[in-house]
Amino acid sequence: MNIELHPGLSVACVGTLPLDVVARDGGLKVLQAMLAGELPAPPMSKTLNFTLAEVGEGRVVFKGFPTQEHLNPLGTVHGGWTATVMDSALGCAVFATTLPGEAYTTVEFKVNLVRPVLPDMGEVFCEGRIVHRGRTIATSEAWLHDRNGKLLAHGTETCAIFPIDNLTR
Repeated sequence: MNIELHPGLSVACVGTLPLDVVARDGGLKVLQAMLAGELPAPPMSKTLNFTLAEVGEGRVVFKGFPTQEHLNPLGTVHGGWTATVMDSALGCAVFATTLPGEAYTTVEFKVNLVRPVLPDMGEVFCEGRIVHRGRTIATSEAWLHDRNGKLLAHGTETCAIFPIDNLTR
């Protein structure tokens, strides 16, 4: 049974990832399973109408549909929507490099909003790529484009990498 996030955008299910599977398989395999519908998409993808669309080693693409529900008081899509999509792409680019037994978390991120995101612009795409992967720190960069390839936002992120056992304490 698929859950429709927006017309033309659906996921198999929503929920949190089983940490034992993440610990066993590592990030890339887990993201591939999410994309295949074998593992759940995060619950916020239902709230914010975006989901994972492509996965590779150190690279991900999300797609989403900004809507009227995401507007700020002036009638453009709230920067928080854009920042959330960007943080997802930036973080998952790092996640796609984690090994079995590793986890990650965002330490800081910066987003530059270069054009307004509008609720009637249709599908948008956010590509995230790894820039550097060390033992405990990784950096990534991402770009949000409209369906015509026009840049809407870009950003960078730093993530900490740590033993996944730290999440179960």
